[in-house]
Amino acid sequence: MSDGRSVLYDVPGPRARARNVLYTVLFLAVLALVAWWVLTIMNDKGQLEWDLWKPFFTDSDVWTTWLLPGLYDTLTMAVLAMVIALPLGAALGIGRLSDHRWIRIPANAVVEFFRAIPVLVLILFANQAYIEWSDLDPDQRPMYAVVTGLVLYNASVLAEIVRAGVLALPRGQTDAAHAIGMRKGQLMISVLLPQAVTAMLPAIVSQLVVIVKDTALGGALLRTTDLMGVSSTISANYGANVVATMTVIAAIYIVVNFLLTSLASWLESRIRRGKRSTGAVVVAGLGDELDAERPGEAPIVIGAPGVTKEGG
Repeated sequence: MSDGRSVLYDVPGPRARARNVLYTVLFLAVLALVAWWVLTIMNDKGQLEWDLWKPFFTDSDVWTTWLLPGLYDTLTMAVLAMVIALPLGAALGIGRLSDHRWIRIPANAVVEFFRAIPVLVLILFANQAYIEWSDLDPDQRPMYAVVTGLVLYNASVLAEIVRAGVLALPRGQTDAAHAIGMRKGQLMISVLLPQAVTAMLPAIVSQLVVIVKDTALGGALLRTTDLMGVSSTISANYGANVVATMTVIAAIYIVVNFLLTSLASWLESRIRRGKRSTGAVVVAGLGDELDAERPGEAPIVIGAPGVTKEGG
């Protein structure tokens, strides 16, 4: 609109703006009080002593020997789980939408089974299964177990995200594709999935963040060499207590997940801009037939991705 207002949002008036400023100030004041209270308690307990935090600021060996290699292992497990879980989840989600019972029923069973089991149990079961039935290197086995558990659980959750994203699309998209003779596979790949990706992206990113955080279960349970796994070594060997070590590790997780969500936001904006710039394609011969039947009216066009009516 020319005045810059949105039909979905009323521009606040003077009183509303004053209330918003007041709420912001109150929130910041409460947040500052909570932070002061936490820091006061930590100081009273001796948790802010410089000797406890000094290794992370003055000893580069803490970073080069433990934290950075631990971050590398964390990202390795997370990336492996993402790379496997994303296509597997998409395949299971599409399978749940299949018209063929021999595809739909097994996909439903797999998704419901692994989605109902805590990821912690899956990691422990995978580790024990590798001990009993594989010849993996004992040093590498915990990492494989973590990746396996994360893949099984998160692929099932991603399958539900894909299924929900496709079912949320307007029915007219499917009807339009059928009207021009598309088969079910063409409909899914060329019409439904490209549109559903944009709607699914926030939920997918949230699940990817969960994958990064859940890698810490491996360090806590199986003593993998990720960030969580090296925390006890740092606390024992460098004089940093558990609070200081966990604070630094938590800060690293926050930075990694912030970068992941920022990348996803940038990708989402690129996808939306690309869709807005995509032109419509008139089906050959359709416009002439409609002009002959309905003179004076604008033709119906088949656009990527749906069917729209273009005004004259």
